[in-house]
Amino acid sequence: MSIETLVQQANQSSTPFNKESFDEVVMSTYGRFPLAFEKGDGCRLWDTEGKEYLDFVAGIATCTLGHAHPALIEAVTRQIQKIHHVSNLYYIPEQGELARWIVDHSCADKVFFCNSGAEANEAAIKLARKYAHTVLDIDNPIILTANASFHGRTLATVTATGQPKYQKNFNPLVPGFHYVDYNDIDAVEAAIGELDEGDYAVGAILLEPLQGEGGVRPGDVKYFQKLRSICDETGILLMFDEVQVGMGRSGKLWGYEYLGVEPDVFTSAKGLGGGIPIGAMMAKKFCDVFQPGEHASTFGGNPFACAVALAVCHTLEKENIVQNAHHRGEQLRSGLQAIAQKYPQYIAEVRGWGLINGMELQSDIELTAIDVVKAAMNEGLLLVPAGTKVVRFVPPLIVTEAEIDRALQIVEQIIAKL
Repeated sequence: MSIETLVQQANQSSTPFNKESFDEVVMSTYGRFPLAFEKGDGCRLWDTEGKEYLDFVAGIATCTLGHAHPALIEAVTRQIQKIHHVSNLYYIPEQGELARWIVDHSCADKVFFCNSGAEANEAAIKLARKYAHTVLDIDNPIILTANASFHGRTLATVTATGQPKYQKNFNPLVPGFHYVDYNDIDAVEAAIGELDEGDYAVGAILLEPLQGEGGVRPGDVKYFQKLRSICDETGILLMFDEVQVGMGRSGKLWGYEYLGVEPDVFTSAKGLGGGIPIGAMMAKKFCDVFQPGEHASTFGGNPFACAVALAVCHTLEKENIVQNAHHRGEQLRSGLQAIAQKYPQYIAEVRGWGLINGMELQSDIELTAIDVVKAAMNEGLLLVPAGTKVVRFVPPLIVTEAEIDRALQIVEQIIAKL
């Protein structure tokens, strides 16, 4: 059977979607909106009822090239016909190619592949602990993270996440983490001094260059440059969670480029595979302390995921997509700021980098981010909250000028109505 025939069959009508049947068998770990999508193209999605939507969620900052991009279709088709999975007990050429691309386009020297952002951050946490034990000679290493951060849903990464709402009822949490306020260098210096007692000491600092789930809050350049100096002086590892801002979403390939510093370790996922699950932890050579058998991933870096991720990487370059993210991000922020100036009683601030932007609602009004998201959905625009009062805009990086204009039109309409 030809590929064309398979695609035609996939696009034909299937059994009608039944929400009640779904809820009977799938765990309720998500508060789902009453929508189910059956196809996509570029920045557009169509639900099972045939309604069209402009997608400014992109799988939550994941579908870098949008939906059904030719480069992804070609990479998926070619690789699945060759080989899709083998064990990491063997060399995987596609993995080596992807790692080489990342190393050539970043400050990293080595790459470890896994399946998700949480796994990438878990790997970073393990690496930091071994480095602290074996290089810094710390018996009980502490990792500093930020309040309002988000690093994943596994037990260690949810502990690293400085938001109690994600940790409730999952105690006892993993020891070895301490939280400080984001963009507050005095808090970092105080914590390092207080925790450096006896067998305990800070071994690493794990931060997002821009906090995503914490309300789309960009890092302060002076703060991060001071952090780099502190880590250089003390030997503490500086680690960045680039799961959401990496791979061009910030308008630069990596979020750390905005800050004028290089991390020792950083992580990526979401946009790396354009929607195909893959995660990566990158490190400089001096802190690559893992030995065979100390960390692993069954599916991490398999031929299929790496071939697709490599197609994403090459397409970013060939089609100048990172530059597009920069220019369309400026257009989006400018438009949202104009709406904020027109409706200051509702909108407190607009902030972000590239195509990760947040519109914060005034704290003294009843209107919430979910209210705006639901209203936009009714008008055919998909948005996502980043906390109670922040509406997040994270479209595919291929979004066009006309699509940004249309999204802004809808947002202004619903703010006026609400």
